[in-house]
Amino acid sequence: MIEPLRIEFDVACAPEEAFELWTTKTSMWWPTSHTVSARPHIEIVIEPAVGGRIYERTPEGEEHDWGKVTGWEPPSRITYLWHLRQDRADATEVQITFAPAKPTGTRMSIEHRGWDQLGARGADQRHLNERGWARLLPYFKAATG
Repeated sequence: MIEPLRIEFDVACAPEEAFELWTTKTSMWWPTSHTVSARPHIEIVIEPAVGGRIYERTPEGEEHDWGKVTGWEPPSRITYLWHLRQDRADATEVQITFAPAKPTGTRMSIEHRGWDQLGARGADQRHLNERGWARLLPYFKAATG
């Protein structure tokens, strides 16, 4: 079994704000290097419900699917299938929780799992995603204050 990626960190805003920034204001902080089109001024959409799509939309209206929401519990948890730059059939699962942390911050916990279903590519994909999270999260942290 390939172990899930587990990442925990604190941000300097309330869980409600962190959840909103992650889910509805994603375009404010998500770097173009972590998109399909790698174009500036794209919109990143996480539709706010179970079954909602996660996708990017270019200024010209072209859309690229990234995943699908499987759990929606604002402001404490979101879970989604994730296949950015991958075939939809190779989606892994991401769960992010947002919990109060003293004095006024949020403890975020990310678990990215499902690598075994990728067969021989699972370990390599896990490693690539581990590096991807390490490059992505500083943008989110900076946006929280």
